[in-house]
Amino acid sequence: MSGFVEKPEPIQVPGLVHLHTGKVRELYRDEAGNLVMVATDRISAFDWVLPTEIPDKGRILTRLSLWWFELLQDIVPNHVLSTDLPDGAPADWAGRALVCTSLRMVPVEAVARGYLTGSGLAEYNETRTVCGLALPEGLTDGSELPAPIFTPATKAAVGDHDENVSYEEVARQVGAETAALLRQTALAIYTRARDIARDRGVVLADTKFEFGFDTDDRMILADEVLTPDSSRFWPADTWQPGRPQPSYDKQFVRDWLTSPASGWDRRSEQPPPPLPPEIVEATRAKYVEAYERLTGLPWH
Repeated sequence: MSGFVEKPEPIQVPGLVHLHTGKVRELYRDEAGNLVMVATDRISAFDWVLPTEIPDKGRILTRLSLWWFELLQDIVPNHVLSTDLPDGAPADWAGRALVCTSLRMVPVEAVARGYLTGSGLAEYNETRTVCGLALPEGLTDGSELPAPIFTPATKAAVGDHDENVSYEEVARQVGAETAALLRQTALAIYTRARDIARDRGVVLADTKFEFGFDTDDRMILADEVLTPDSSRFWPADTWQPGRPQPSYDKQFVRDWLTSPASGWDRRSEQPPPPLPPEIVEATRAKYVEAYERLTGLPWH
């Protein structure tokens, strides 16, 4: 069992219809038929949405996504129509709400990897493959791959794991043409972002994208992009294959939850406890540091 420790009641806004409560985002539809996506300060770990929020997280993710969207526009258009606050929306949505094009979403997580870790490492250790792609012998946790690879996953409901699938399975699900476009676009974005991050002293190990099609049948980049919630970012100066890497994400949260200090057994069906203030602050600082390192801009 997993999901929300306590599922929040969505805010009701005149003129907006609430569609969905995700792990991190609330989704609404406006009267023009556009989507309004609101990034919350919620944080998830081990398939649980925790009861404690991380201050500023929603704004950091939103501003970082907007920064990347602009840098990637020549590769693929994105779904953002406006950053203006919808009429009647609460003031604290400012900086967290995006008005976006409504798309026919492709039901695939488009994952690109340049380094071996996480579920890719687990599969490699068993079969020397990732999503059916053969890799060389001798790779370890954190190894750079000979070239970036496309390792798609099926999208799971809240509380379930996304499941890695082969490219052939994606082609069966969405068609050969869409599968090829997904792979080509995901790898092009990853390569661009990897090089930009590298110039700023950050390793982009892997990342996931979501795509949809607009009414003109153009593939559009959706959701968030290249944030610490959807990507593994490592400090380049401490990167060392053969061990888990320090990362710009919620590692402080995971480490505390699995430590004796939390008193929580992740194998039980009990929800995780609230986070202590020092873990909240350390996690917020990592999100801020990732934003500042990547963009070169101060967070304020």
